[in-house]
Amino acid sequence: MVKYLLYLLIPLLALPAFVRAQGNGPAGHGGRAQALGNASATLSGEVWAAANNAAGLGSLTQPTAGIYFENRYLITSLNVAAVAVALPLGVVEPAATGLPARASRGVVAVEAQRFGGVLYNETRVGAAYGYRLGVVSVGGRLDALQVSFQDLGSRRTLVAALGGQADILPQRLTLGAYLYNITQAKLADYQDERLPTVLRVGLAYHPAKQVLLLAEAEKDVERATGVKAGLEYLPTAAVAVRLGYASLSQQTTGGVGVRAGDFQLDYAAGWHSVLGLSQYFSLGWQWGQASSEE
Repeated sequence: MVKYLLYLLIPLLALPAFVRAQGNGPAGHGGRAQALGNASATLSGEVWAAANNAAGLGSLTQPTAGIYFENRYLITSLNVAAVAVALPLGVVEPAATGLPARASRGVVAVEAQRFGGVLYNETRVGAAYGYRLGVVSVGGRLDALQVSFQDLGSRRTLVAALGGQADILPQRLTLGAYLYNITQAKLADYQDERLPTVLRVGLAYHPAKQVLLLAEAEKDVERATGVKAGLEYLPTAAVAVRLGYASLSQQTTGGVGVRAGDFQLDYAAGWHSVLGLSQYFSLGWQWGQASSEE
């Protein structure tokens, strides 16, 4: 009996912090982002920018697909699965002094994700677009979200988000911002239940080519401000080692990333002093050749 009660109580304790970063709130996807404490407002050039900050899509120059799996605290009802595809539009313009290569017409992406189990689950399908112009990138995303309770039915709504990134010091210091649920979308008329509106602002600093430092603040309009921090070190061009911390979830994280040809594999693990272990895994694949303007 005691064991049964624990299985009921642990998910209830875990959900408040978890939902702020997943499901109804802005998702943080990709093993890299999770290993860095989900300080992801400044991350760019990967397919998971579609979920973390669409502005980061603007630095992609090749078609990319990814799969992502997440398990929180070894509880199956807190599992997340997602797939994403990003496609550059137009021709790829070559890198210039202090500026990376970019797709001339931006990058479009589609992502689908599912969170939860039988009793409660959330399904989200979103389309995102990112565009880079000089040292500034902008992006947006529109989601169709369905929230389902067993025996109680489902609720559906649309959610919009906007993001931006700017290179304050090219290749050294980047500012990123992401605003989720800009229209304060309503989930139900009862008690005027609305999705959370969340603003994330972060800085990314490269003290050296192989080192990345991240700091980010997250503010839900109805909750206290949270802080996140991350460190990434590349001992070789194909291997990354990462550490992170997120105050809202009170979770310390770490992980590794490995690039093998056109594939990128990222794994992260997080530890909560009460709830225990969480694990995150993503696999990305790039194909095609980046073509440049004549």
